[in-house]
Amino acid sequence: MSALTDHPQLVFVLALISLWLCAQLGAAVRRRQESRGGHAPETFTIVLTASLTLLGLIIGFTFSMAVNRYDQRKDYEENEANAIGTEYVRAGLLPAADAAMTRLLLRSYLQQRILLYHSRDEQGRLQIRQRITQLQGQLWSSVQNAALAQPSALTALAAAGMNDVLNSQSFTQAAWWNRIPWAAWLLMSLIALLCNIMLGYAASGATVRSLLLVILPLLIAVAFLLIADIDSPRGGVIRVSAQNLLSLSEQLH
Repeated sequence: MSALTDHPQLVFVLALISLWLCAQLGAAVRRRQESRGGHAPETFTIVLTASLTLLGLIIGFTFSMAVNRYDQRKDYEENEANAIGTEYVRAGLLPAADAAMTRLLLRSYLQQRILLYHSRDEQGRLQIRQRITQLQGQLWSSVQNAALAQPSALTALAAAGMNDVLNSQSFTQAAWWNRIPWAAWLLMSLIALLCNIMLGYAASGATVRSLLLVILPLLIAVAFLLIADIDSPRGGVIRVSAQNLLSLSEQLH
């Protein structure tokens, strides 16, 4: 499901076609019933209204989930920039040689983190992640060696700051993995399909039917597009940028 929602435009197209077909199916059932002299139950309008209300609530809740995840990714990007900036200052508490090496590695690490945010190539991101893992090991070794060689409260503070840098990257990655559950997408899609079948069944008159059977599927497809766009860390146009990391990089250089 995440592979599909990473392409919001594809979600929009599939949703629009599927919902429109369901509406046409409901209209075909209604026409066939009327040709046999049948009529819709009197309570059908109540059921349709309740179903559309439920669909609206579920879309609203799902949109809220997507926005919360987007805000979480923004917060962790800011926290990661703060952690790297703080450790860059704390590196001055280490011996001169270790401080210079640690700061050099931090600048290189920062550039790799920025590249990861802006890279659109999966193979390129894999190489960047490998480089980040290597730099993390080198960063920790540089602080660890200094702390073991000269144990003190100052070197312990620098080691704690480096721990925050490494943890912030893990929290950021976890936030990018935290997507809307596939069960929520499935439930929302199922209710939307059923609502469009009922809408097609309830629509009467050629003009009314032709308008309703296009407008509602289009509105729901746009809602799905927006939810998928916000929920996807890399797909679509609404993405978290590395603005705080870029600002920090400019300050350090």
